[in-house]
Amino acid sequence: MSDLLKRRARLMGPNVPTFYDPPLHIVRGEGVWLWDAGGRRYLDCYNNVPHVGHCHPRVVDAIARQARVLNTHTRYLHEGVLDYIERLTGTMDNGLDQALLVCTGSEAVDVALRMARAATGKTGLIATDNTYHGNTTAVAQLSTRRPPIGGYSDHVRLVPAPEPGTDGAAFGAHVARAAAELETAGHGVAALIVCPIFANEGLPCLPRGFLEPAVAALRTRGGLLISDEVQPGFGRLGDVFWGYQALGIAPDVVTLGKSMGNGYPVAGVVARTEIMGAFREAFGYFNTFGGSPVAAAAAMAVLDVLEDEGLVENAKRVGRYTLERLQALRHPAIDGVRGYGLAFALDLVDTDGAPNTALAAAVTEEAKRRSVLINRIGRDMHILKIRPPLPFAPEHGDRLGDVLQAAFDACPR
Repeated sequence: MSDLLKRRARLMGPNVPTFYDPPLHIVRGEGVWLWDAGGRRYLDCYNNVPHVGHCHPRVVDAIARQARVLNTHTRYLHEGVLDYIERLTGTMDNGLDQALLVCTGSEAVDVALRMARAATGKTGLIATDNTYHGNTTAVAQLSTRRPPIGGYSDHVRLVPAPEPGTDGAAFGAHVARAAAELETAGHGVAALIVCPIFANEGLPCLPRGFLEPAVAALRTRGGLLISDEVQPGFGRLGDVFWGYQALGIAPDVVTLGKSMGNGYPVAGVVARTEIMGAFREAFGYFNTFGGSPVAAAAAMAVLDVLEDEGLVENAKRVGRYTLERLQALRHPAIDGVRGYGLAFALDLVDTDGAPNTALAAAVTEEAKRRSVLINRIGRDMHILKIRPPLPFAPEHGDRLGDVLQAAFDACPR
């Protein structure tokens, strides 16, 4: 392990992030399980990229089968990407009928921002002050893990992220003020971008209609609504296929990534016809690997598995069961347990009600020691974040609950 870490630092540079301390040396995955180099098996309750399970054979076969025949780019005609876009947009509504494919969620959001500027002729952007949407230079202006060198640009306004119990009118007022500031500064409002479940903000599980005041304030200024579906999309929430449907909103642009190809690098942007048209007129955009025949085959296989194995319904059913198990956990530091489909959050606080970052870190490490993988989010990294692959079963929820209770019992407050 130490030799591997030294080699990593020598070849990749300093401060390359890893999960856990010490980090894991993972060599194999299958379904909801991961194995390390020593042969130890871990229940994966965190990685949302293998959406239909690690190394799902149907996705692997689709990739290999297409790679044996052809893999080029969209400057040649090919049915695969068209068939996929047709099926993908068939799961959406509100006139979201055109798409382009890229390789990463960061690229997708970057393109979405350019779409908003092209469609509105404005440059101002609004996001929350405790979020992450990607790591390109433009998108990093919206993300708050590390402030950009030189500070945030004047065309960006970050509004207070909603927390459990936040009033929709209050959030809408923040968006209205930010929009007015951008107008006064001469930028205008191109877009508001949100993850509809505010996953990195702590999964506050807000009610349907929560965003209506914010969207109304946005529309008054002519801005577009971008729904970042990288985390909630493709049925993770169980009740709906897309996160924006859970909040009852009608986005103008939707960004996709991570789970879209179950590990194969494919992401996308879906928009209404007139918005895509404005973007195509304003930007000569081309992505060498985005929308390749292999990428389209991988993404299509994910939709096949979701449908054929009933994984969206599974997320709903097993999500409810697992949430009950998590709500049954007992420890004085647990201040809230929330879930939506197969996405969960547990708030941990100290005796004064302040965020208990140290305990969240300790429980995460103790769970790993007991072969269950979770992680942390939140402004103070005091919220346990759980988002397993969708083949998660009730027995996996039982194991998660048992291990977390043991981890809490082993950790002092």
